Amino acid sequence: MPNTKQPIPPSLQDHPVQDEPAAQAKQRPIRSFVLRQGRMSPGQTRAIETLYPQFGIQYATELLDFDAIFGRKAPRILEIGCGMGETTANIALNNPALDYLGIEVHGPGVGNLLKLIDTQQLGNCRIIQNDAVEVLQHMLPDASLDGIHIFFPDPWHKTKHHKRRLIQAAFIRALCGKMKPGAYIHVATDWQEYAEWILEVLRAETLLENTVADYAPRPNYRPLTKFENRGLRLGHGVWDLIFLRNTNA
Repeated sequence: MPNTKQPIPPSLQDHPVQDEPAAQAKQRPIRSFVLRQGRMSPGQTRAIETLYPQFGIQYATELLDFDAIFGRKAPRILEIGCGMGETTANIALNNPALDYLGIEVHGPGVGNLLKLIDTQQLGNCRIIQNDAVEVLQHMLPDASLDGIHIFFPDPWHKTKHHKRRLIQAAFIRALCGKMKPGAYIHVATDWQEYAEWILEVLRAETLLENTVADYAPRPNYRPLTKFENRGLRLGHGVWDLIFLRNTNA
């Protein structure tokens, strides 16, 4: 039988999900995800083994050369947390003039997106399997991004887990440093309390300006997911927030 355990990138292997001594736990950075060994389909495993060398980017502590990666000059959009990759692939397919770089830690999603890139021949889409915070710190050049997508990040709804939320003031300030003046950041969530949290964090960032008074209409480029459609039929809300990077230093 094929090995269906989720492969863990070398840069994440130092952070297993297990009990640790208190001293080690204090030194370990707070992460917005929990990496677990999950089941992968044979196709997802095969995609990582055969397609990652072609469409994936290995994590390294050196800045990316986007022109070399995509073979052209074009606007660059970063997507943090691609899930199973359907939305990422859909957006890339419908916007061939833009280049998309996805970041995802979970193997099944990485494998599925690689398959979509291959079958749909998406020359404008690449993926990094690693922690987004590390990629942001070590791989993204300053003022290199024209847009950032963060769709349905984990809300970590328990109060004691709010420190794990991806959207924090320091993280947003770091993202601003990677955005060109006029670039946008688009966050979507289906958790109202988290939407209010995100709105407060983004409003407090002096390098960002809201495109509307509070929550934005869903742009046409962001497709509705099956889960989202089901939630809307049940009366559940979805909140989109779109802010622009201003010209302040």
